[in-house]
Amino acid sequence: MKLNQVTVGCLDYDKSVTFYKALGLIQIVDAPPRYARFETPGGETFSIHAVEQIGAPSTVIYFECDALDETVAALEATGIAFDTQPTDESWGWREARLRDPADNTLCLFYGGENRRFPEWRIDGQISDTGDE
Repeated sequence: MKLNQVTVGCLDYDKSVTFYKALGLIQIVDAPPRYARFETPGGETFSIHAVEQIGAPSTVIYFECDALDETVAALEATGIAFDTQPTDESWGWREARLRDPADNTLCLFYGGENRRFPEWRIDGQISDTGDE
């Protein structure tokens, strides 16, 4: 399985659309003020949908970045604030976290081989592409 779609609630449609475009996502569906869909450079999709109220957010959306530090610096230069700066984590990823306008948590990360092949990977698991 590959990540194909994540949808999160938004309180302010225009502000959320502007935010995700600033992250570099390409908007492919525009149905204001209710719904928008975006595509990543790799083809995965991400959507926002209007909600009346946001509860305690539990969703974390992960976007992998090959040049994490440079990406964070470029986004900060546009005024986007990060909760945490790029940090090497014990599980082998380098992560930086921020929140979107509806308080959903986003994690920009670089996992390299540790994303699919961590030391604790279950032996014998093979994807349908033949990769182990």
